[in-house]
Amino acid sequence: MNGADALCDTLLAGGVDTCFANPGTSEMHFVAALDRKPRMRCVLGLFEGVVTGAADGYARMAGKPAATLLHLGPGLANGLANLHNAKRARSPVVNIVGEHATYHIEHDAPLTTDIESLARPMSDWIGRVEGADDVSRDAARAIQAAQTAPGRIATLILPADAAWTETRAPLSEVPPAAARARVSQQQVRDAAAAIRSGKRTTLMLSGVALRANALEVAGRIAKATGVRLLAQQSNARMERGAGRVEVERVPYPVDQALAALKDIEQLILVGAKAPVAFFAYPGKPSVMTPANCSIMRLAQPADDLLHALQWLAEELDVGPGVRPDVPELQRPALAVGALTPAAVATALAALMPENAIVCDESVTSGRNLFQFTRTVPHHDYLQLTGGAIGEGLPMATGAAIACPQRKVISLEADGSGMYTLQALWTQAREALDVVTVVFANRSYAILRGELRGVGAGEPGVNASRMLDLDQPALQWTKLAAGMGVEAVRATTAEEFSRALKAALSRKGPFLIEAVL
Repeated sequence: MNGADALCDTLLAGGVDTCFANPGTSEMHFVAALDRKPRMRCVLGLFEGVVTGAADGYARMAGKPAATLLHLGPGLANGLANLHNAKRARSPVVNIVGEHATYHIEHDAPLTTDIESLARPMSDWIGRVEGADDVSRDAARAIQAAQTAPGRIATLILPADAAWTETRAPLSEVPPAAARARVSQQQVRDAAAAIRSGKRTTLMLSGVALRANALEVAGRIAKATGVRLLAQQSNARMERGAGRVEVERVPYPVDQALAALKDIEQLILVGAKAPVAFFAYPGKPSVMTPANCSIMRLAQPADDLLHALQWLAEELDVGPGVRPDVPELQRPALAVGALTPAAVATALAALMPENAIVCDESVTSGRNLFQFTRTVPHHDYLQLTGGAIGEGLPMATGAAIACPQRKVISLEADGSGMYTLQALWTQAREALDVVTVVFANRSYAILRGELRGVGAGEPGVNASRMLDLDQPALQWTKLAAGMGVEAVRATTAEEFSRALKAALSRKGPFLIEAVL
């Protein structure tokens, strides 16, 4: 076998059986090796941002890494924005980046770049294969690095001659992922003492602390002690819905965040980051907690967050008999009249199927989605974590591949959707069960708000031309049709509800352009 075969076999042995790819010449021997490995699912993305975003969505739902296949430094560079989002989500990803043959690099061919420097900001681990005999060992190390809690980005650089050269080196085994570290007794005692002090205390959760089992424990603690539960503003995955402990997020707008946190005297972090403003604003603070608020950490993101909460409950004498407050199943009536973001959210709450996966990059239009979906059936909620737009459509693509039996609902802003429109083509090719809702407000609406937020006033002619998506207006039904996805346009609440009901009743990709 050659180095490319060794790479494929090592990936498969390490549990990496899905490869999101946009290959080029230097990766052709790896492509040929994939032909010989039918266990590997190969998914083509027409842009590297689709590839890396899909790997992120896949990892969030599968709980394991996929591989990406990227063409040299420029291909990696095209995918960096969604690798940034994946890193912020703490998603495990194994990037395979092709490189020129080792003896060809010195000739400075047009695509020659410093791949390590491009990879470094978004990678937790970087390795460069020296020769065919090293491929399996280095691939095993990449998988091990990606699987290290809480999830990491590993980038393996594969020279073309290392891929095509024959090797007799034995395949390397991938060690099982190490168990998450447990917090110390002192950390638990300190958190318990803070809660017992009587001060207004909030447990801020993120990561796997937002899964249903951990939320149940946190809910029992809140019920017994009166502490408040809160999630950080951006989270990779939340398990929500009727019967599950409800947790609000820190609001995005600074003034709302300051108001939501103004009474906190103690903040205890459980896999979360202390809240700060997304951006700096003149005359407004960067830190969202009050100046007199003490902040302590119960658990790091890589720690065993469930065990930390369970131990804290034991320390506080909160037994399993304490029943947390949970919302009951309740569906709203469908909205009528004008199509507004609230009408869209109401329809989603009224019609969302059990066990759906909601991938949210609706940005401004979907900001109040939570208030409408507290009492709907169980669902997973995935959101943009790193702030780099263009994640939504690829994330939904990866989530659908990870969970083919579940309906994926992709909520997409029209501006950010244009960054990675090509993901619709992958959804069509793979026949993925994704319903995409495009909030078509014909503008970068969030930036209009940000212009006011930074004190720069209202947009004039030049500013409007940089913030509006009209002249010509985007036509999402035609864009979707060009990618092979059936689509309809809705201009009223009634039209949207009918379209959503029809889309949810069938399999395969479908897009609704919600004209706001």
